[in-house]
Formats: sequence, C-alpha cells, structure tokens
Amino acid sequence: MKCLVTGFDPFGGEKVNPSYELAARLPDEIDGAELIKLVVPTQFGAAVQVVREKIETVNPDIWLGVGQAGGRSCITVERVAINVMDARIPDNAGYQPVDEPVEARGPAAYFSTLPVRRMVAALEASQIPAAISNSAGTFVCNNLMYGVLHLAAGRKGSPAGGFMHIPYLPEQVVDKNSQPSMTLEMSLRAVEIALRVAIEEVRQLGK
Repeated sequence: MKCLVTGFDPFGGEKVNPSYELAARLPDEIDGAELIKLVVPTQFGAAVQVVREKIETVNPDIWLGVGQAGGRSCITVERVAINVMDARIPDNAGYQPVDEPVEARGPAAYFSTLPVRRMVAALEASQIPAAISNSAGTFVCNNLMYGVLHLAAGRKGSPAGGFMHIPYLPEQVVDKNSQPSMTLEMSLRAVEIALRVAIEEVRQLGK
C-alpha cells in the first residue's frame, strides 16, 4: 500500500509552513504502508497539477493533503471541498481569484473519501485537539482538495483522498496577538494517527 502525503511551501509572508515541515519529518512507512511525501506550491492550479502528476506516477491508495490554517486552534479534518476560488490574499504566483470556479463544469462540492469522523475520534482519544471541519476555505488548500477529488471521481482505481488543516506553529504567532498554535511534534503525531486510521479503513474496504 502507498500513501501520498502533501504539504505546502510558506505563503502570505510567512517564513515557515507547518505542513512543509511535516512533510520532511514523516516516516517512510506507517503500519506497513509506504509514505510518499511531496511539497507543492501554494498556487492555484499549479498545486493541483503537481499532485495529479504525482498520483499518475506513483499510483497511491491514499492521498492526504495537509495545510496551514492560521487562526484555528485544533487539527481540523475537512469533510468537503467546494467549487470556488476566492482569495483574501494573492497566492505565491501573485494570482488572486474572486468568485471563480475550480472546475467550470464541475459539481458544487466533493466530500472527502477518507474516514473523517473516525480520524477525528482517534485524535481526540490520543488527547490531540481535533474537530470535523465543513469548510476548507476558498484558498489553495480547498482548490487542491477539490481538484484531486474531481480527478478521482472520474477514474476507477483512484486513491481515497482528503485533507486536514493544522494550526500555526508557536514561533509563527509571536507577533499575531495571541493567535492559537500547536507544536510541530503534536501536529506530526496527529498526521501519523490520521494516516493509520485511513490505512486501516482502506485495507478493510479492499477485502
């Protein structure tokens, strides 16, 4: 079994992105499943293309996208991605879409095909603050989640896929008026636990 885990490069003037740091620190294997890690650009369209190309190359069973959600106080596992690009700030290529679709002829939304509730329950059981999120936003994280699920929806044998957001790192909030944060160690543990749940689920469904 193969799991593709993606993170993003820093954006919005930040020097670091916790999802970037996680991608470098995840193990190469969890519960017998190979982990393939990939950092993608924080750019509308480009992020989707990079991940789609990687999926074509490595043919993973699971895709888990991870992104930074500044202001959130816990791990949030996304339930749904919507067909909207509406950016408060430009992406790393300077593009700032307003009220544009991700896919012109795509459906309004796609639901995660990972076991969202089970993943959150496992995180909470491990004393990690977590919640189901019904909004992945309208920035590049949502763009990527929608784009990958759109590809998967039309193809047999596509990976089970979904997305989770992690809070700022403590060093990112020093000048942000007491914004919530989470240590990299806890976020890393959260991603590993979520992956274990997803791996177990996909294996059971494959029987």
